[in-house]
Amino acid sequence: MTTLPLPLPAPSTAPPAAPSSAAPGAPDHPAPADALSVWPATTTERPHGQLLVGGVPLTEIAEGHGTPVYVLDEAEVRERCRTYRTAFPDAEIHYAAKAFLCRALAHWVEEEGLGLDVCSAGELELAVTTGFPPERILLHGNVKSPHDLETALRLGVGRIVIDTPAEIARIAAAVGTEGRQKVMVRVTPGISAGGHRKIRTGSEDQKFGLSIRDGHAQHAIARILDQPHLELAGLHCHLGSQIADVKPYLVAVRRLVGLMARVRDAHGVTLPELDLGGGHGIAYRPGEPALDLTTLARKVRAELAESCAAAGLPVPRLIIEPGRAVVGPAGVAVYRVLAVKRTPGRTFVAVDGGMSDNPRPALYGVRYAPRLVGRHSAAGPERVTVVGRHCEAGDVLAEDVPLPADTRPGDLLALPVAGAYHLSMASSYNLVGRPPVVAVRDGRARLLVRRETLADLRSRDVGL
Repeated sequence: MTTLPLPLPAPSTAPPAAPSSAAPGAPDHPAPADALSVWPATTTERPHGQLLVGGVPLTEIAEGHGTPVYVLDEAEVRERCRTYRTAFPDAEIHYAAKAFLCRALAHWVEEEGLGLDVCSAGELELAVTTGFPPERILLHGNVKSPHDLETALRLGVGRIVIDTPAEIARIAAAVGTEGRQKVMVRVTPGISAGGHRKIRTGSEDQKFGLSIRDGHAQHAIARILDQPHLELAGLHCHLGSQIADVKPYLVAVRRLVGLMARVRDAHGVTLPELDLGGGHGIAYRPGEPALDLTTLARKVRAELAESCAAAGLPVPRLIIEPGRAVVGPAGVAVYRVLAVKRTPGRTFVAVDGGMSDNPRPALYGVRYAPRLVGRHSAAGPERVTVVGRHCEAGDVLAEDVPLPADTRPGDLLALPVAGAYHLSMASSYNLVGRPPVVAVRDGRARLLVRRETLADLRSRDVGL
C-alpha cells in the first residue's frame, strides 16, 4: 500500500513481536469444540499458537495484507447456504445482502441457489452487474429513494416490498401503462423479538412496516389491488435480529395467515407468498444460544400448514431471508496489538482497528471472544478490555475478556463471528480506511475487497 504524507499511520504489516509459527508441514489438529465452537468449521490449530482458517494461517494473511483485515471462509458460507436449502426445501431462500455484500459473495450465493434481498440501488446494481439474476432479487427498506425504485424497475427485480403507503402510487406511476411489477406488503405483526431493542422490528410504534392492528396494512392491500399495474404477490414481515427462540416466528405465521384469510374474504384474492424475513440468532461467544434451524423449519412448516388448513387457504410459498446466519460465523477479523495500558482498575489492550470497522459493540453492546494467534503463551489469563484506536470512549471491541497476561504490542488478536455487519457498517471515522476482505478456501487466500487507502479518502475531498 502506498504511504501518503498525511498524519495517519498506515495499517500495520510488521511481523509479530515474537513469531513462532509452526514449521511447514506441521500437523493440523481439529479445533476443540468448546474453545473454538463459534469459529468457522475449517478452523484448525498447529503447535505454537498458529491458527488456520480454510487451511490458511491467519498470521500469513496479516503479514500479506496488513491489519486490520477481514477473513471470509468461502466453504463456511457455501455450507450455510446449503443448510438452509436442506432445512427449507420448498421455500425460497434470499440472502440478506445488508449483512455483507461483495461481488464474490453474490456469486457464491447465486451458485448455491439462493435469491438475494437488497435494500438500495447500490446493493442491487452491484449484484446485477456481477451476474446475479434480477428476477431472484427482492428490494425492500422502510424508505426507498426515487433512484432505488427507478433502478429496481429498470433492472427488473422480482419483487418490491412496500413499506409505506406513499410507495404504492410512486411504484405504480413508475411502472407505466405497459408494465407490471410484483410487490409485497411488509406488515407489522405486533411481535417484540430480537437481541436488543434497537434491532427489534416487528413491534408496534417503529419505522418498519404497516400495522395489522390499526388497519394500515389492510388499507394498503386494498389500494394495491386497485392498481392494475401492480401484482400483490404476498405478505412480508421481519421481526428483528438475533432471535434465538422459534416461538415468535410461529406467532407471526398465525397472524399473517389470519390477514391472508381476511384479504381473501374481503377481496376474493388468495395471496401466493409469505415472507417471514430472517433475524436468526447466532452465537458470538462459546455457550451463547443460537436459533436451531432444523427446529425452526419443522415447526414453521407445521404451523403454516395447520393455520392455512384452519383458514381454508392453500399453503403459500414460504420465503426466508437469512443474512447474519449465513455470513456472520464465516468471518474473522484480525488486528495487531499497538499498546497495552495498565491502570489501577483495568488493563486496556489497544489494537489498530476499532469502531470504524466494527461499530456493533458501541451500537448494541455486542460481546466477542478475541483470541491471541501466531504464538503460544505460557502465561495465565488476565481479564482485559480490548479497545480501538478511535477518539471515542465507546470504542471498545471486547470488554472484560481473558487474554494471556503477557499480551504485548506486535501480537495478533483474532475476533471470530466477524462476517456480518462489520464491513457493511464500517466507516472512515478519523480518516482511517476500511479494511480489506480476504477469502480463504482449501489452503488458498485471495483478495475480494481491497483496503481503502489514504488516496481513496483524499480523492473524495474536492473542496479546494
